Amino acid sequence: MTNVSFPSVPIVDVAWLATYFDHPNLVILDASMPKVGATSEENPYAHLKIKKARFFDIERVFSDTNSPLPHTVPTPEAFTQSARQLGINHDSIIIVYDNIGIYSAPRAWWLFRVMGHKKVFVLDGGLPAWKEAGKECQEIGTVTQIEQGNFTASYQTNLIKNADEVLVASQDKQQVIIDARAEARFLGKVDEPRQGLRKGHIPNSKNIPFTKVQKNNHFLDQLALQHLFEEIANKDQTLIFSCGSGVTACVVALGAEIAGYTNLSVYDGSWSEWGLPSDLPLEI
Repeated sequence: MTNVSFPSVPIVDVAWLATYFDHPNLVILDASMPKVGATSEENPYAHLKIKKARFFDIERVFSDTNSPLPHTVPTPEAFTQSARQLGINHDSIIIVYDNIGIYSAPRAWWLFRVMGHKKVFVLDGGLPAWKEAGKECQEIGTVTQIEQGNFTASYQTNLIKNADEVLVASQDKQQVIIDARAEARFLGKVDEPRQGLRKGHIPNSKNIPFTKVQKNNHFLDQLALQHLFEEIANKDQTLIFSCGSGVTACVVALGAEIAGYTNLSVYDGSWSEWGLPSDLPLEI
């Protein structure tokens, strides 16, 4: 089996994954991580993984652990080494999922895109959808033999923004900053879950909470996503996505790509950086 029918957008459903499950180039990555402030006991799927899945550790491996900020993009060299250890090859077809549904898997999708790998897709509905369809799972900790891969990162600098670039974008009508945090956080009505951060949002930014692009752990359909994004941006504009630490920003970025937007980037530091006590402006 060599011919693969790829979807037109970077998500696949359970039926697609089941069809190509044994394809020799297919690699399934578990990119699960707990929500900020949550415990694993609150997640009924936390002890399970899809059969043969390899753990894509966003927090401890696929982030720059030397950075004072959480979840910042690792160097291309570090990403290359860690991806090879997961058996990723230049011709791998990568399917990423998480055990919440749609939460952290899009971060893994985005990181691979940043590092130049295009055949990467998110499993819509994640592990809950796979399990509910009666597909095979394993206990976390089940060992899978992995052969070293040959992947080499090709860093796409245009997909990542820093604070200076976001500051310029906040005053540029051709660029739209979209904040994926909950509305109460965006409006500064509640404290941030990470201590020491200011309340509010980046000036002139728009709010699309990451929960708004999905329903029942599945992305909204393409037409619904188009309507959602058309309210705040047109397809000629550059969209910059932000959130608390760069993880759920990728959920909304994926939603925008499904909706047909192409000029997308993520603010790496997100509110973990912008919200620090500083001269960076904010609105409430």
